[in-house]
Amino acid sequence: MSKIIPFKAVRPTPDKVALVTCRNYDDYSSAELAAWLSFNPYSFLHVIHPAYMHSQKITLDKRFKGVAHKYQDFKEEGIFMEEDKAVFFLYEIQNKVQTFTGFVAGTSIEDYKNNVIKKHEDTLQYRVEYFKDYLHQTGFNTEPVLITYPDSETLNSWIAEKKKSQPVYNYSTTNKEKHQVWKIEAKEEIQWLQKQFEQIPELYIADGHHRLASAELLYDEDKHLGNENLNYFMSFLIAESNVKIYEYNRIIRDLNGFTKDDFLEKLTENFIIKDKEQELWKPQSKFEFGMYLDGHFYALFYKQDNKQPSIIENLDAQILYDKVLKPLLAIEDLRNDERIEYISGKQSISTIKELVDEGEFEVGFMLFPSDISEIKALADNNLIMPPKSTYIEPKFRSGLMVYEL
Repeated sequence: MSKIIPFKAVRPTPDKVALVTCRNYDDYSSAELAAWLSFNPYSFLHVIHPAYMHSQKITLDKRFKGVAHKYQDFKEEGIFMEEDKAVFFLYEIQNKVQTFTGFVAGTSIEDYKNNVIKKHEDTLQYRVEYFKDYLHQTGFNTEPVLITYPDSETLNSWIAEKKKSQPVYNYSTTNKEKHQVWKIEAKEEIQWLQKQFEQIPELYIADGHHRLASAELLYDEDKHLGNENLNYFMSFLIAESNVKIYEYNRIIRDLNGFTKDDFLEKLTENFIIKDKEQELWKPQSKFEFGMYLDGHFYALFYKQDNKQPSIIENLDAQILYDKVLKPLLAIEDLRNDERIEYISGKQSISTIKELVDEGEFEVGFMLFPSDISEIKALADNNLIMPPKSTYIEPKFRSGLMVYEL
């Protein structure tokens, strides 16, 4: 049984929403960030930017307080407005290739604790502590956890009908996405939606494991204060078939002392190798890997007799780690080793070719993306994916909804 609640969101006024909302801070180059801060006084980047300014000169406490103060400025200037009662939202994002539609709601921390909401990624404690302190100091969260629910014809029909009504937001962004938001405020609608989710036994985290772990830690530390808002976290709930899962490809700076021929010879122990020469080849199915080395693309087919019954050992990202990255290239720590970097599957594989051809990296590996069934199977068995296994969309616009703590 899954529990969701409406909440009194703080959000931009309709006339400014297109100017306020932004992508995740880390998605901007330095030049883009400077341009937005210089020319758009309404951008939510002005609120979150104090958390990054002068990072070596001021304490975390001061940076987080700077975020809190700027957020209050936005409220006092009328850039943000607060709902007069608790509501749900229906949110739709349309990009060039897909439309994503889901519900914005408060979701129970207790459900996460009791494994009603399941995870498939590990968290780093320092990041959990960092974001917990951020939440504590700023008093708000604007980055919901992306959570999937089983596909439901009942909910799909309801969504289709709701979309016939007038949205509270209907705007486009400079990265050519269209965003629409409908408010769900009628008591009957709220209760009906809650009952639908009460019938769902399990939900799955798609993106936002650190954010949710931080919300849990804050709840554990401050629940004695009796603050009801800490019992929940903001989530974007979307049907599992409606998420888009990309792979994370790997680029490595050197061959750990191997010559090209010796490295290829070592790979033949576990893979059948086909030289694709100049063809921009990428994996077509599970157990296939692409490789770019010394101006050539290669197709690597994992040998059938190597396949394991274990869910985790049959993950493509785990196979690459177990058979190539760790034993041959001596990369043990996928999070912190400076010899490896990651390129999301959203980017063209020509990006990998260019980076290797420029000389900073020596080899690139392309993976086939995982699917939702793999993610659920891991979560159901309390197993954890290797770091940087998936890049999942949709991505929520920062500053679109604020959940105050």
